[in-house]
Amino acid sequence: MKIIFLGAPGAGKGTQSKRLVREKHLLQISTGDILRENRDNQTELGLKAQTYMDAGELVPDHLIIKMIFDKMDDTSHVNGYILDGFPRTVAQAEALDDMLAKIHDKIDFVLYLKVANENLIERLSSRYTCKKCGHIYNLNFNPPKNEGKCDLDGGDLFQRRDDKKETVTKRIKIYDDNTRPVIRHYKAKNMVQTIDGYGGVDEIFAKILEAISS
Repeated sequence: MKIIFLGAPGAGKGTQSKRLVREKHLLQISTGDILRENRDNQTELGLKAQTYMDAGELVPDHLIIKMIFDKMDDTSHVNGYILDGFPRTVAQAEALDDMLAKIHDKIDFVLYLKVANENLIERLSSRYTCKKCGHIYNLNFNPPKNEGKCDLDGGDLFQRRDDKKETVTKRIKIYDDNTRPVIRHYKAKNMVQTIDGYGGVDEIFAKILEAISS
C-alpha cells in the first residue's frame, strides 16, 4: 500500500498518518519529520531548509526531493508507505511520477484531508510545543493541565515562530497557491479520496479506514 496524504497545515494529517502507520504497518515518510531530523542534525540540507521554514515559506523543491527520495528506499521491512506532506507542488508531483515510472512502481491512491482555512488558522495559532520533548498542545482542544508546562516532563511550552497567527496565515496562502494544484493533478488521474477533516480524531480515522477499504 503506497499512499500520498495531502492536507493544509493544521488539517491533522500528521496525527492520522501515525495512526494509519500503526494500523497497517506502513512507513510514514513525513516531510516535516525529515526536515526536523536534518535541522536537528545540522545537516547542510537542514540548515538551508530552516531559513525558509522560519519565514513561513515552502522549502524549495530540490531540497525536499533529495531528502524524500533517500527515505523512500527504506521500505523493504514494511507493507508500504505514506507520503505525508509530499508532494507540495506540481513540480514535486511530476518528479515523483517520473521516478516511480522509472522503477515500475506507482502510488495506489491519494488521501486529501479537507478543512476550511478559517478553522486551520484557529487550530495552528493555538498550538504550543514543549521545549524538552517536542510534544504539541492546542489550547482549544488539548490544553496542558498546568498552564505553560508540559504534562509529560514539566518542560516549558512555547509557540513556534511558524505557529504565530501572521505566519500561519502566510503558510496557508502559500499552500493554496502551490498545493491545491497538486490535488487537481491527482484528481485528473482519478486517484483522490477526499476526507472530511471535521470531528474527533477517532471519527476522522474511521472515515480514512472506510475510504481505504472502498
